[in-house]
Amino acid sequence: MFTGTVEEIGKIESIVRAGGGLRMKVAAKVILDDTKQGDSIALDGVCLTVEELTDGYFDCFVSTETLEVSTLAQIRSGSEVNLERALAVGGRIGGHFMPGHVEAVGSLHSVQRSGEGYVFTFSFPEDFKQYVVPKGSVAVDGVSLTIADIHGDSFSVSVIPETYDNTTLRLKRVGDSVNLEPDLILKYVRTSLEALLDQEGEEGITMEKLINSGFIPS
Repeated sequence: MFTGTVEEIGKIESIVRAGGGLRMKVAAKVILDDTKQGDSIALDGVCLTVEELTDGYFDCFVSTETLEVSTLAQIRSGSEVNLERALAVGGRIGGHFMPGHVEAVGSLHSVQRSGEGYVFTFSFPEDFKQYVVPKGSVAVDGVSLTIADIHGDSFSVSVIPETYDNTTLRLKRVGDSVNLEPDLILKYVRTSLEALLDQEGEEGITMEKLINSGFIPS
């Protein structure tokens, strides 16, 4: 589990195609502290498992499935990436809960200066629309952001200087692809409600049914 608070920007040292996927060596510093083989690291918002650790590097494998649903299929040696260690029990939650399971690939539509910060607008595919809500959380390349405005098939977020300077958002250009992950709680609540609707058929949802299903305390 991650929070979308990027700890450092790493760099892809090398990429080797293996077993239908990719094996990557990633240069890092901060996140290697107390990391061990088998731990999870979010790389541009994608949860990956550390296979090997060497001085200043970690190796990980990207499966075919992950390549199909994320931007990692486009990654190259020398690319800079957002890195975050898994949430430690008792740690502060600066962003929102996210398992690192990318739901869709969007693209950067525009960037505008706003005071000392920036307003980024990202487009998203139709099947991601159900997760885009005003003031809701969304992870973009592993960065926890709050949706400010929605414009049809795109949403805008405000990016403060701290986030801009310390993530790869500052490297993005209009048209670049990004990994999108919805708010975990929103996703589960929506899925549960959809299942409830399917069960109830045309009768619809009533307060009694919501209480019986545990959505509202009795």
